[in-house]
Amino acid sequence: MSPDVALPLLELAQAAAKDLGLTPPDGVPAPGASDANFTAALGVPTLDGLGGVGGGAHARGEYVDVGLMPDRTALLAALIERLLAEPVPGPGR
Repeated sequence: MSPDVALPLLELAQAAAKDLGLTPPDGVPAPGASDANFTAALGVPTLDGLGGVGGGAHARGEYVDVGLMPDRTALLAALIERLLAEPVPGPGR
């Protein structure tokens, strides 16, 4: 996934996090694949990794820190509110 496709959404998510008093996401690229790669390849503004915070992905010891779920949910809700108010331009816009 090209960083330039994610940057507009990342900036919105960072601003939303700051407004909520949360640590802004840092936008670190991660190896691997996700469904986000399909939308990003089409030039659709795409941000991946807004789910639960945890570790040990795809292993027996995989976990999610449920204590952080309210913060992640608030961040996602704030990002959606911002996108509804002012959509990020994508293909055909």
